[in-house]
Amino acid sequence: MMTSVDTELMRVLADPLRLKIVHLLAQETLCTTHLVEETGAKQTNLSNHMRVLREAGVVDTEPCGRFIYYKLRPEVLETLAGSFAELAARARTTVETGRKRAC
Repeated sequence: MMTSVDTELMRVLADPLRLKIVHLLAQETLCTTHLVEETGAKQTNLSNHMRVLREAGVVDTEPCGRFIYYKLRPEVLETLAGSFAELAARARTTVETGRKRAC
């Protein structure tokens, strides 16, 4: 069953720039400078999106000198994927059994 946490995470990942950031971080740990270069976003805009991703638990930070590196937390995405897998299994059962509510 989808939880409020799953719903909030879907809202966070629904933003195209945040989803792009997640895709980039799936490939490697990046600092803000790298993310600005890769996305073309302004630094302040990117920082706001990173705050949202941090607060949602999608990314962790790692200080390195004067830079902050961001890394993806795969277990968060795995939990969401598991929720979708359960939903798909229920839908498959509904389709296969022909279950429908009478009017």
